[in-house]
Amino acid sequence: MKPLVQMPHARVSTVFTDIDDTLTTEGKLSALAYDALEELQRAGLRVIPVTGRPAGWCDQIARLWPVEGIIGENGALYMWHDHAANKLRTRHLLDEESRAGNAARLATVRGRILDEVPGCAVASDQFCRQYDLAIDFCEDVPPLGRDAVDRIVQIMEEEGMTAKISSIHVNGWFGDYDKLSMARLMMRERYGVDLTDPAERGRCVFAGDSPNDAPMFAYFPLSVGVANVLAFSDRLAHAPHFITQQACGAGFAELTRHLLSPA
Repeated sequence: MKPLVQMPHARVSTVFTDIDDTLTTEGKLSALAYDALEELQRAGLRVIPVTGRPAGWCDQIARLWPVEGIIGENGALYMWHDHAANKLRTRHLLDEESRAGNAARLATVRGRILDEVPGCAVASDQFCRQYDLAIDFCEDVPPLGRDAVDRIVQIMEEEGMTAKISSIHVNGWFGDYDKLSMARLMMRERYGVDLTDPAERGRCVFAGDSPNDAPMFAYFPLSVGVANVLAFSDRLAHAPHFITQQACGAGFAELTRHLLSPA
């Protein structure tokens, strides 16, 4: 990982960003980080959060934040506010029948994890999820050790799920999608941008902080980890290419200043 100051100034059009511990700091969205989002939008950049958070959160963020849209539940859907029609729109990866069928399977896995991993809990935002199971290991419960987190991942994988570790949850779902696959789909469908084109890929920045961001870190040449990504350095399948000096929301603001500074 190179220092952010070494990231070249490119003609960036899109900024993808994780939310938890990338935009937020200790669970809060600071004025500093929110101002950074507004500054990017005012500069004409397309800002798209890419998060493991649930559909219910995405509804609020797409409506109220200064963003172009949002990818949620680790790539299961994207939402945007259609200003012309004054309507929130959602692009689901799976149809309603498939989502309902998966819900029973998720309940079975949930019961097994709660039985076998003492101290974990179902994430408090589970009630507004449509695709995945989020198991809390440090947000609203005392932090669990690495062995417990690894056991949650192991159970999910034994049950045929994809499992990813964020900074606060282990998320599991049925299917082989992720943040990157939905980012590619959203860009193609909404903006006619083909991210398989290296030139287009080079006009995108991604900011993140944890293992579930690894596909995005690997794919985008201008991928950036906020400083707290170092806590997961031995768990990252792919590290970001650049790293900020500051952590969490302050690191995102640092990235914003770099992007908007004169070349």
